[in-house]
Amino acid sequence: MFTGIVEELGEVRELTTGAESATLTVHGPTVVSDAGHGASISVNGVCLTVVTHDADSFTVDVMASTLERSSLGALRVGDRVNLERAMRADGRFGGHIVQGHVDAATKILSRTPGENWEVVRIALPESLARYVVDKGSIAVDGVSLTVSALGRADDDSVYFEVSLIPTTLDLTTLGHKQPGERVNLEVDVLAKYVERLVGPEVVR
Repeated sequence: MFTGIVEELGEVRELTTGAESATLTVHGPTVVSDAGHGASISVNGVCLTVVTHDADSFTVDVMASTLERSSLGALRVGDRVNLERAMRADGRFGGHIVQGHVDAATKILSRTPGENWEVVRIALPESLARYVVDKGSIAVDGVSLTVSALGRADDDSVYFEVSLIPTTLDLTTLGHKQPGERVNLEVDVLAKYVERLVGPEVVR
């Protein structure tokens, strides 16, 4: 489990793509400082398992379904990525519950600069809209953020907005991603459990 508090910006050093998987090597000295074989690291919000590592980089395998359902399939050597180690049981809970299980890869619609912040509008798939509430939590590329607005565009598509403070702009990929670029979304898992508990029974 993660909390959506990015520990460092990593960099893709190597990328080998096969027919049904890819191997990704990422430079991230902070997140590998105490990593071992099988450790979980969130890469742009996707929980991945460390296969090998050295003093400043780690290598992971990425399955075809993950490449298709997330923005990881568009990564190239040199790209920056948000990195976070799995939360320790005795750690401080700084964000919200983030599993690293991406619900959808969508796109940034617009960026509006403010005096000390930037409002970013992101497309929200209709199927996920019921899990997103104003002032609720959402993970965007693995970053725990608060929804600052929800709305519908003229074409009836749904969007949400987040207001990014200077720290988030400086220390995560969201500081430089532009309209049209893809981002990974993970909605609050608590909303899914509530829906399941109060909804009709589907598994017997």
